[in-house]
Amino acid sequence: MPSAPELQHRAIEYAKAGDFGPQALATNLELARLAPTNEGALTRLSRCYMEGGQLDEATATLDAVLQLNPLNTIARSLQVEVTRRRAVYAPAVRRTRSSEARPKRSEPRSPIGLGGFGRAEFATLGQLAPEAALEALNARVEPLLMALNDRPFASRAVEARNRAGLAGARLFRRNTLHAGGAGHLYAFHQGGRFEPQLNVGFFSKTPWGRDAIGAGIGFNLAPKSDDPSDRAGRERALAAFARFQHLASSAWRSFLQQWMSANAGFVQLGHTPPSTDLMPADALATVINLQNAAEMEWIFFGRWLFLDRAGDADLMADGKRLLVWTESSFTDLLPVWTNLYRA
Repeated sequence: MPSAPELQHRAIEYAKAGDFGPQALATNLELARLAPTNEGALTRLSRCYMEGGQLDEATATLDAVLQLNPLNTIARSLQVEVTRRRAVYAPAVRRTRSSEARPKRSEPRSPIGLGGFGRAEFATLGQLAPEAALEALNARVEPLLMALNDRPFASRAVEARNRAGLAGARLFRRNTLHAGGAGHLYAFHQGGRFEPQLNVGFFSKTPWGRDAIGAGIGFNLAPKSDDPSDRAGRERALAAFARFQHLASSAWRSFLQQWMSANAGFVQLGHTPPSTDLMPADALATVINLQNAAEMEWIFFGRWLFLDRAGDADLMADGKRLLVWTESSFTDLLPVWTNLYRA
């Protein structure tokens, strides 16, 4: 049995030759077994897994490397590449499987390129810098947004905006995923910066300690600049939220409360986690009675999935189910949202 130094020398020679095949994999795997904190061995092992198409194993190994050293730039670069390959490989795998066992005609098909958002994606989101995470995960989220454009609720939303004199032929445009800070990506409908947003957000453990996805109605009240148009836009957003408070306190109160109870609906105020500790009636009352909305900067009313909650992880990782979940969230809240454009 070769010693750890001998395995180390052999593994480095494989890497210098650009060889990450089966022999390199076996060498680094044995070295990692003998020296489980050897960053080099784990990094090379993850590269071997990646080149062999074992993306789940590559992700898990890279997580181990970054636990040892969060500043390992090689591991972070590999993580971006693994995420990119996952986005490319997933559609091909689905097409291969569909050719082997075609679905029944009544079964809806997933849009091409539509993947879920699972543990690997949340790990990437939490460990990369905001802009790097955006670059790595845009190809994973954008197909979801484009697929939402083709759902029935989307055309009704576009019509509501058009009737209010706002331009736009599509609900979501390409390249509209944004980095909201460490561990946070989000997207909102076309032209929605100062409107009541149809918003979907992805949150890693970094900001709150829980991996989560939220979809619903959001109000961005944060100042962006001192430009007069920005101030005017912020005033429009504040007015839209005031209309939401009025609707939530009157005709729509019972509906919203029941919807929260049945759909894991929660309120999020500011940059804090969703208020999962509040009962629906109390959460809705908090929104209705809120007096310092401008200071909150962000207010969100919607539906949530949590990676650590039974059943949610499987749903998030399945692109078709995540699409259906997001669509139903927006469809349920669309009557309230369109009412906000009638003033």
